[in-house]
Amino acid sequence: MTKAFGIDIGGSGVKGAPVDLEKGCLAAPRYRIPTPRPSTPAAVGQVVRRLLDHFEWSGQVGCTFPAVVKAGITRTAANVDGAWIDCRADEALSAIAGRELHLVNDADAAGLAEVRYGAARDTRGTVIVLTLGTGIGSAVFLDGHLLPNTEFGHLEIRGKAAERRASDRVRKEEDLDWATWAKRLEEYLRRMEDLFWPDLFVIGGGVSKRHESFLPLLQTRTPIEPARLRNDAGIIGAALRAAGRV
Repeated sequence: MTKAFGIDIGGSGVKGAPVDLEKGCLAAPRYRIPTPRPSTPAAVGQVVRRLLDHFEWSGQVGCTFPAVVKAGITRTAANVDGAWIDCRADEALSAIAGRELHLVNDADAAGLAEVRYGAARDTRGTVIVLTLGTGIGSAVFLDGHLLPNTEFGHLEIRGKAAERRASDRVRKEEDLDWATWAKRLEEYLRRMEDLFWPDLFVIGGGVSKRHESFLPLLQTRTPIEPARLRNDAGIIGAALRAAGRV
């Protein structure tokens, strides 16, 4: 079994597990620690170290992060402390955790996992993976190759960023029924269709476990599939990044 370790750093929790890279699944039950407050690089680094110590892991490690990540530097900070902006995060986390770590944007990681093992496996053409949660994350692939750090959750719809109209958080905060929320999501997907003419949408994020409640309500010309790896996708994609299989 070829394994690497994946960590998914989010606004509310940091979770991780070793990953079987041959099967594309967790090799042990994942372990979760609440995201510290404030979520500074130093505080998050200590949580990452606790995760790795929990599994007594000393091999390759990849971490997702809710930010644009370029050459190991986090250029933005969504739902985490502003100290991450322009932070040399690869170096900072590696130093604190005592292991070499490699960061990847969280939506990109989920997309990598779905393209390699999940709903978009063996799909040619343009695939757009969207993670619907606190915001809207996006990952765009052409014939399996990633265009990194896209931020299409910020696409403007009716004067607002799309994620302020169609994220799962908005659905909950505004107490929208599935039909009303699906209309908003459909409007966003149609705009994406007009811009990119994709061959497949994959809908992930926490809401994907309720896909029966809203996917049948959507009318698009592009096929839509629910994510298959669900909440494990980020961990699996991070492990792929660590092993250099991207």
